[in-house]
Amino acid sequence: MPLISGMAVTAVVTYGILLFEGRGFRPIELIIGALVAAIGLCYVVEMVIAPVAWGEAALGMVVPSMPDATALTISVGIIGATVMPHALYLHSGLMQNRVPARDDGERRKLLRFSNWECVIALAVAGAVNMAMVIMASAAFHAGHPDVAEIETASHSLTPLLGGAAAGFFLVSLMASGISSSAVGTMAGQMIMQGFVGFHIPIWVRRLVTMLPAFVVVLMGVNTTEALVYSQVVLSFALPIPMIALVMFTRNRAIMGDFANGRLVDIAALAGMVIILCLNVILLLDTFGVPIPGLV
Repeated sequence: MPLISGMAVTAVVTYGILLFEGRGFRPIELIIGALVAAIGLCYVVEMVIAPVAWGEAALGMVVPSMPDATALTISVGIIGATVMPHALYLHSGLMQNRVPARDDGERRKLLRFSNWECVIALAVAGAVNMAMVIMASAAFHAGHPDVAEIETASHSLTPLLGGAAAGFFLVSLMASGISSSAVGTMAGQMIMQGFVGFHIPIWVRRLVTMLPAFVVVLMGVNTTEALVYSQVVLSFALPIPMIALVMFTRNRAIMGDFANGRLVDIAALAGMVIILCLNVILLLDTFGVPIPGLV
């Protein structure tokens, strides 16, 4: 199937999933949760099939390294893809439409559930990203440096690891494409309405949110590079909502008794500074400024 046709199918499926919004937040959550679970399960199976050097993988988890600028770009992209800036807006918007809190006790209960949900969601997203990197390294790093595109990877998996590995890779790609399209479109329609002072029909907001992806493909851009760099852009955009979030949630005039404690403040500021530093280093490298430790 040509890529543009596949995108059209994905758009139709995404729109169909978003129609469940009219039935409340639970059906959408269950659908997205099932897709993410499918992605995670596929990569668990892939890591069982692939010859993973678990000792080296464990060492890499506790002793980070940044061998070159390409690794830095991918690292920044992974941050953008895991802690998506638009997801911050989306999660806040969805929480408002869940169960209206009648008093501070109910607000605390909702906040506690929300915190656990965020921690679990980000932990799963981080684990899936790590599984992708481990699996790709195990399958392609030794003797297959030419595998740098999604299409090449899918075609190379069958002779390398067998048909089952290629099949699970296909399912994981389809599930990730549909789930990310649904979440991205939901975020786009919510943010777009929040930034204007008038009502925009929801079908128009969804169409405008989907349109840029079609433009990129029709322009003939390398899709794998477009995917990586779009995630880098997400990482560059991340500090803006993070700074706003830290400022608002630590302000007692706004949050009252629900303002951040000192420990949460320190953790949030540390995360923000780390992401800002990585973004600055990547920008300096892009403009040819030599950085110690990067080739």
